[in-house]
Amino acid sequence: MACEGNGMSDERIGTALITEVIEEELKDMPAEDVPHLASAKVKTEHEKKMVTQLGVMVRIIGDRMQDDQEFQDAVDGVAKCSGSKWDKFNGVAEKVFEHGITWERIAALFYVAGKLAVKMVEAHLPQSVSEILKWTIDFFKNKLLDWIREHGGWINSFSELAMASMQSVSSLSSQRVGLVIIFIAGLSLGSVITWRLTR
Repeated sequence: MACEGNGMSDERIGTALITEVIEEELKDMPAEDVPHLASAKVKTEHEKKMVTQLGVMVRIIGDRMQDDQEFQDAVDGVAKCSGSKWDKFNGVAEKVFEHGITWERIAALFYVAGKLAVKMVEAHLPQSVSEILKWTIDFFKNKLLDWIREHGGWINSFSELAMASMQSVSSLSSQRVGLVIIFIAGLSLGSVITWRLTR
């Protein structure tokens, strides 16, 4: 059963999640360089908590991609291309899903959008951040939303994303024990949200 059955909107949650991931990636940039993004609105406290928890999992999964040179090259390729950045972005997005859609790959795409937004601000092209947000939301709505709904909605993403997050955390050094604590707190929050929504 998709989130719509629980009074929540998978589309609204996904749009808010994309915006949150991009904003989180941009938080360390100088405020004067970061454009204002129109925030996607969630309607309930449950949706807000879900977006926050999913955002934590996306970042944990995404952090694993930092050492992946192919990932870095793809982000740099979009940021530095002289042709249509939309075509290049769409090519990267299609490559993420060339072997099918999974929750982890959806998280990876959202993370790519956040990293690309940072690259655009660093290149003094802050107006491109809004385009990246729009492109990612359009790709999400046109190519991923139906799959998400068919697979039970965002509420069903928690277990798979939690496993992917845990794999990421377990491969990190012991200095990152704080991430494990964040993960466990997030998993607990996700469980509470799921339990309350199914009551």
